[in-house]
Amino acid sequence: MTTAIDGAALLDEVEAFHRRFNVFPTPAAYVAVALWDAHAHLLDCFDSTPRLAFLSPEPGSGKSRALEIVETLVPRPMVAVNASAAALFRSVSGPDGRPTILFDEIDTIFGPKAGDNEELRGFINAGHRRKGVTYRCVGDSQTVTPFPSFTAVAVAGLGSLPDTILTRSVIIRMRRRARNERIEPFRAGQHEPEGNALRDRLAAWADQTREAVKGAWPAMPDGVTDRPADVWEPLLAVADAVGGDWPDRARQACVALVKASQANDKGSLGIRLLTDLRDHVLIGVDRLPTIAILDRLNALDDAPWADMGGRPLDNRRLSKMLGEYMTADNEPIASRNIRTSGGVLKGFYAEDLTDAWARYCPPPPRP
Repeated sequence: MTTAIDGAALLDEVEAFHRRFNVFPTPAAYVAVALWDAHAHLLDCFDSTPRLAFLSPEPGSGKSRALEIVETLVPRPMVAVNASAAALFRSVSGPDGRPTILFDEIDTIFGPKAGDNEELRGFINAGHRRKGVTYRCVGDSQTVTPFPSFTAVAVAGLGSLPDTILTRSVIIRMRRRARNERIEPFRAGQHEPEGNALRDRLAAWADQTREAVKGAWPAMPDGVTDRPADVWEPLLAVADAVGGDWPDRARQACVALVKASQANDKGSLGIRLLTDLRDHVLIGVDRLPTIAILDRLNALDDAPWADMGGRPLDNRRLSKMLGEYMTADNEPIASRNIRTSGGVLKGFYAEDLTDAWARYCPPPPRP
């Protein structure tokens, strides 16, 4: 008879293993990463899998080391630096089983100098869902063939990621160690076997737990809905399965990291534009000429408008960006005539933006 594995104690050991070699920014990060390690062993139980993203503004922040520790703990790790989308989707559907893809230096793929990587972005996005597939033309007849994309992916890199990947990710904002923060040096020859032993125990625990986890619908903390709920559902299911204090710790970590991601997320450039118009430009006025709007936007500190690819925001781009949103009458937002003392100028009316403000922007700051 197989002895039941204490999942809570095992996950405590996984967390402790990370703490030996990684300095994460918050206690919530250790909880999330340990849960992510475990969820990779139960992937077939879930309809979605969150991406794990170690990101930092500067090198030397421990991102690669964090990914290195994850590598020792997950099933069939595949380190993919500069791998093509074709290589990745073929590996997922290969005969050796689904890998856990670990993508270091992801900024070389999605950074400002990386060029077009829509295929890879599409693969990472599609693989978030169990039903995600990548279509390719195969053979001499160029038959359209679906390749499965569903697999666990962890990434590390400088800067940020495309919004479509960020919203599917548990984001760990790494930073350089302070002088008083100490970790144990990682020696691959010595410590990889320790991590692999934990990995094998996680796999054995997963085999014992799989049936209980399938179809689980973990309760979400208040305020965690939509895409963040999709991201955290597998991790909370793991926490509930291991028991102990992990269900409570997991939900506390969920709230902390979701709030942190929202605080760091300025939304799309369009939402940033709408929000700046509401909070900094059209304050106390019901209309404003375009030239005045541009002057105010481009004068804002800590805003992107003065340098949009080497040039300040201009009338054409402002009109194009706002034209993607609709008025309350379901018409594209567009400039209209405004009578001034100097004649008639083109500009924008606050009433045309009110519906978009309510639908897309975060609540306005309190006075």
